[in-house]
Amino acid sequence: MTPPVDASESSLLAARLSAIDEKIAVAAHAAGRSAEEITRIVVTKFHPASLVRDLYELGVRDVGENRQQELSAKQDELAALDLRWHFIGQGQTNKAAAIRRSAGVVHSVDRDRFADALHRAADGDDRLDVLVQINLTDDPGRGGAAPAQAVALAEHVLALPSLRLRGVMAVAPLDEEPASAFARLRDVADGVRAVDPSASWISAGMTGDFVEAIAAGATHLRIGSAITGPRPDRG
Repeated sequence: MTPPVDASESSLLAARLSAIDEKIAVAAHAAGRSAEEITRIVVTKFHPASLVRDLYELGVRDVGENRQQELSAKQDELAALDLRWHFIGQGQTNKAAAIRRSAGVVHSVDRDRFADALHRAADGDDRLDVLVQINLTDDPGRGGAAPAQAVALAEHVLALPSLRLRGVMAVAPLDEEPASAFARLRDVADGVRAVDPSASWISAGMTGDFVEAIAAGATHLRIGSAITGPRPDRG
């Protein structure tokens, strides 16, 4: 078991969460949207499971992890809590079964082989919610499918009955204005919805750019240190 978070840390956690939720509400209002249509995912990378438990007590139900090992460990420890676990890191085919056992949503389906591996790991009739990850940079080595390949990948996912296509995900490039990047993602999302109208999720926006993401139609935000505080020293 991980050690509990002390009272002062819990108070700071609550304050940070409240501040972010207020900013989300303001940004949604400015965009002519309702904050209720936006899911705030708290990314707890490198933080202990006890922090996730404190977040749960504050009403958080959607938690994100980048690494399979950390996702699996925290989900096992906190299995009694009604949490929805989002896997948002780069997925490896040899870890697909472990990811599927622990995650309720996989945001990072970026190639046919990973989608196939998640499908092969299905247990029973359960369907796994997945998003097609889009690479908005010019670097083919970065995670995500090229925008021009998004529809083909979406169609591949749709052919796998154990997966449920929910939409698209992307990270804004560091060398581009977030508003411009997210506008391009919105165009890709429109193309995916043309082949599956129910694939309406847009996972975009982190601490530094979630306001622009909301303006572009993001439905899911992935926010870490602005809520959790600095990541613990791993050394």
